[in-house]
Amino acid sequence: MTNFFRMMRVNANPVPIDFYAPSDEVARRLIGTIVTVDGVGGRIVETEAYDREDPASHSFSGPTPRNMVMFGPPAHAYVYRSYGIHWCLNFICREEGHGAGVLIRALEPLTGIDAMRQRRGLELVKLLCSGPGRLTQALGITHRNNGMSLLDAPFSIELSQEAVDIVCGPRIGISKAMDVPWRFGLAGSKFLSKPFARA
Repeated sequence: MTNFFRMMRVNANPVPIDFYAPSDEVARRLIGTIVTVDGVGGRIVETEAYDREDPASHSFSGPTPRNMVMFGPPAHAYVYRSYGIHWCLNFICREEGHGAGVLIRALEPLTGIDAMRQRRGLELVKLLCSGPGRLTQALGITHRNNGMSLLDAPFSIELSQEAVDIVCGPRIGISKAMDVPWRFGLAGSKFLSKPFARA
């Protein structure tokens, strides 16, 4: 059993030790992890890390009503609307009060694909979860999931038992700290939101 599932108790809630790590470490470790919401989901193939000291992070300027979940306990979902259109799912990490998270950018669909197709209104599996807005729509994630524990229903997280080859590069769609290489992906995956530049 990996240390992802070694639990410690904080405020009577079990939290994976790995979620106390810096966001870039968590973002890398999440590649290959299986996440489902009410039984619908797949393998995480792309993530981005954000931190309180990072000008591109929602937490950079401190707590607000919108980003308060980022400053809460780790292993919780931070869900926000991007450009007033798409919901985005983030996994909160680091200690409570710090303000760090990992944006889940893309999944390889594995279970509940029919439900994903119905929600997304398309058939091509490759496009069901290849982007943060697409995957939240496919998994039925909205603002009602904001602040929920990732360790309780409807969420389920299972670390892959297979070694994964990870690539990294600059994050996408931001206007600050654009050169920080905190975007991580599963090498060779056809389910990424955007290919990584060749080394």
